[in-house]
Amino acid sequence: MPEIPGARPVPISHLTRAQDRLSFVYLEHCVIHRDANAITAQDRRGTVHLPAATLGALLLGPGTTVSQQAMVLLAESGSTAVWVGEHGVRYYAHGRTLARSSRLLEAQAALVSNQTARLRVARQMYAMRFPGEDTSGLTMQQLRGREGARVRRLYRAHSQRTGVAWERRDYDPGDFDSGTPVNKALSAANTSLYGVVHAVIVALGCSPGLGFAHTGHTKSFVYDVADLYKADITIPIAFDVTAAEPADIGSATRRAVRDHMKDGKFLETCVADIKSLLADEGVIEYGPEAFEDADVVMLWDDNGRKVAGGTAYGEADDE
Repeated sequence: MPEIPGARPVPISHLTRAQDRLSFVYLEHCVIHRDANAITAQDRRGTVHLPAATLGALLLGPGTTVSQQAMVLLAESGSTAVWVGEHGVRYYAHGRTLARSSRLLEAQAALVSNQTARLRVARQMYAMRFPGEDTSGLTMQQLRGREGARVRRLYRAHSQRTGVAWERRDYDPGDFDSGTPVNKALSAANTSLYGVVHAVIVALGCSPGLGFAHTGHTKSFVYDVADLYKADITIPIAFDVTAAEPADIGSATRRAVRDHMKDGKFLETCVADIKSLLADEGVIEYGPEAFEDADVVMLWDDNGRKVAGGTAYGEADDE
């Protein structure tokens, strides 16, 4: 049998777990290609090599040209490729999941499809934002009201802390420059956060579109999970960057979010939080530790069992 042309895929066992990866790398005005199992970015200043197997998300900004082989490597490495506009306001593509098992995805689908279970998960998400408070008896309307009041208090507190004037969250997704400096910083920070959270969700084999608090959008679950971290990450960063009055507030904010995440603790937290919301710790297979075993594909049976795939059923009946 002739060999398949092209570079061989990265062995799955060589890939890095989602929580151990670089959160995101932003590139602009460069040519992106592949050198063995590394992504290369070249501009007039030289060439940088990025190990694809350790990338969470690669944000491709204005002026980037990417080769087919670079995209193949990103997909094979389970890395998320994100084409973004000048201020990082769009998300277009993702690579394959790092998970072999569909258990986490099935758990997510089962929970979101049952109203009682969906409310329980939504309450758990809000409880993570209100430490020490009992949310078990609150309706979704009450939870939204409490969250809205909390966020308004945060905006006012950071405005007083930094001296940055604050009126309200007001922005036009189609016109970044029409917003106030702090609103532009919040948009840039949230976009970076969404990209990293989206990459983690996809890496774990979950659906970005099956949300619990958010609904009706292909990134509903991304917004659900990202909301867990805005109070600690994007809101204070946006006010701090605005107070510094940088020349390019979008770029400065993205760099600040990157620096906050570079120690890897955010990815560990994000993975652990998603697993705690959808399944018990240690139950779900994900990452290289699950790649040691052979793939197991089961067949669904309407009596509640799962039967082995790869088997010719019905032969005895045929005889």
